[in-house]
Amino acid sequence: MRLKPGALLRFYSLCGILVQGSQGQFPLTQNVTVVEGGTANLTCRVDQNDNTSLQWSNPAQQTLYFDDKKALRDNRIELVRASWHELSISVSDVSLSDEGQYTCSLFTMPVKTSKAFLTVLGVPDKPQITGFTSPVMEGERMQLTCKTSGSKPAADIRWFKNDKEVKDVKYLKEEDANRKTFTVSSTLDFLADRSDDGAVVSCRVDHESLNSTPQIAMQVLEIHYTPLVKIISSNSWPEEGQSIILTCESKGKPVPEPVLWTKDGGELPDPERMVVNGRVLSISFLNKTDNGTYRCEAKNPIGRNSTEYVLIVHDVFNTLLPTTVIPSLTTATVTTTVALTTSTTTSATAISTRDPNALAGQTGPDHALIGGIVAVVVFVTLCSIILLGRYLARHKGTYLTNEAKGAEDAPDADTAIINAEGSQVNAEEKKEYFI
Repeated sequence: MRLKPGALLRFYSLCGILVQGSQGQFPLTQNVTVVEGGTANLTCRVDQNDNTSLQWSNPAQQTLYFDDKKALRDNRIELVRASWHELSISVSDVSLSDEGQYTCSLFTMPVKTSKAFLTVLGVPDKPQITGFTSPVMEGERMQLTCKTSGSKPAADIRWFKNDKEVKDVKYLKEEDANRKTFTVSSTLDFLADRSDDGAVVSCRVDHESLNSTPQIAMQVLEIHYTPLVKIISSNSWPEEGQSIILTCESKGKPVPEPVLWTKDGGELPDPERMVVNGRVLSISFLNKTDNGTYRCEAKNPIGRNSTEYVLIVHDVFNTLLPTTVIPSLTTATVTTTVALTTSTTTSATAISTRDPNALAGQTGPDHALIGGIVAVVVFVTLCSIILLGRYLARHKGTYLTNEAKGAEDAPDADTAIINAEGSQVNAEEKKEYFI
């Protein structure tokens, strides 16, 4: 049979329409991930459908829904939407056994299918920390283990000490008996130190099923250690006559017993001035005999410890300056000036013998000013002695001249006495000079 050209054209057009429609009739699905115990929504869409039926089936190829008709008696499976272009169902309270490949079928000739893989995440159990025994002695080795089970895929464990992450840990992953989930453990190994006392050690489990809210287990550490002792002084430059307070600070766990104070390896020599009140030692009216090494000792059930303080009592420093007096040309004045000079020299010596251990920050007199004053006093003293000597020398010469006056031309001593002028008056003058 021979077809007419017009009929042949109409036949080819009809075939093209059928092929185009067949290509548009293809089911579309997407993979789904859900947390164990949650709800999974499975959707199958068809862009072009000429009243062809849609069907969902599980990994065991059991039909769940055929169009809007439920085929499998499972109360967890419900219809969400059914039309010629879409078939959506939901599976609630999803378990690990629900995981697998689900199939959406479009009943054309031939049947067209699309696969959707349902992934079920296993939620890890709350972690637990084991291996801690309280209390722990300083220096002992600690091994803390954090463990969690039921995660799928395997969870990640991280350690923190006071919010600071600890990197050097051991990690172990084991498959559970159901061959679907994992048990994960991590071990933290370290030596106990007094700085760890009261520290919070935490184990954090991270997993994609936790929605950025990790599970955390915490453990507060209790470390026992020997006392740490320190002496604090109330006076950095103790001088004679002053007081000083020595405070013994001791820190340990358990709390140390009352401290013991000793001096130079023995008991305190003067209990009346050296008073102990708890951790405080008070010494009043300091003197040179208080110099020495003071020891504070503290102990607890773990052990004992001590520290020392060396006490040096310094001389009292006098800051008064000497007063200079201008001397007069008299014997009494000269004597007084010499006494003042001696006193000034003594003061200068006392100043120069100041304790060489004095602190650099201590204020003192102006040494240049003191030296100038001493020089002036010495100079004035020397001048006074010279003037006094000249005065005495002049009076002695006058006495000798008057005694020999009128006897220079006499041939002998008797004549000189007879020729002397005003012998009686001279006798009186002689008496004046002797006075």
